[in-house]
Amino acid sequence: MADLARLSLNTATVRERWDLPACIEGCARHGIGWIGPWRDGLAAYGVARAARHIRDAGLMISGLCRGGWWTSVPLAQAIDDNRRAIDEAATLGARCLVIVNGGLLPDSRDLAAARARCLEGLAAVLPHARATGVALALEPLHPMTCADRSVLSTTAQALDWCDALGDGVGVALDVYHIWWDPEVLAQIARARGRILGFHVCDWLQETRDLVTDRGMMGDGVIDIAGLRTAVDAAGYDGPIEVEIFSTRDWWTRDPDEVLAVMKARFERCV
Repeated sequence: MADLARLSLNTATVRERWDLPACIEGCARHGIGWIGPWRDGLAAYGVARAARHIRDAGLMISGLCRGGWWTSVPLAQAIDDNRRAIDEAATLGARCLVIVNGGLLPDSRDLAAARARCLEGLAAVLPHARATGVALALEPLHPMTCADRSVLSTTAQALDWCDALGDGVGVALDVYHIWWDPEVLAQIARARGRILGFHVCDWLQETRDLVTDRGMMGDGVIDIAGLRTAVDAAGYDGPIEVEIFSTRDWWTRDPDEVLAVMKARFERCV
């Protein structure tokens, strides 16, 4: 069982009903000590203003979502945006900037070229990240999202990229994306010292959408506690973000109800 003090709200979990200020106040009201904001909410509220509000509410920032997306716009534009994201993470005092790398290049079937573009972009911004003290957390996504969301698909591949890039880069492991991998436990062990974030939710047995039909912990098929135990054994003792995209269920509910259920399930299932 994970310590409730590690619980973090990734604001995507209640994004349809609460803006960032409401998320901050909700965490404080429910005794949740960590928050993981998204850049769109941050832009709407203002980075400096959000940093003050989060600090005044007594919260800590588990990670900022998200940088990356190297393949969907010209590389120079992506590099500029990621440098801004790094600066935002530094202003907030976030533990890391989560990187979702992007899918295939426009009008291309060249998977190798897309992966090379991602590595080129990461290498270009890494000196700025190191200078500001912001760690880049590479998040592998389920391979069924490879074409449009992430050509980085496994923990092993993410760690290979970390090896290639060097200091200042680690991994953010989301159980939704890695639970299926037969090598996952060995790769989590290999990740010792490089795990920057750990995200939880559940994979529903009859999931209806690969992106926006995630379940609350305990409602699906993932051995969340087993993966959390493996991550802990690999030396990670940081915050655990609950990140749920759920158009048909959790996004339709009262966010106060969502946070109450989230806390109860975290204690029972994580």
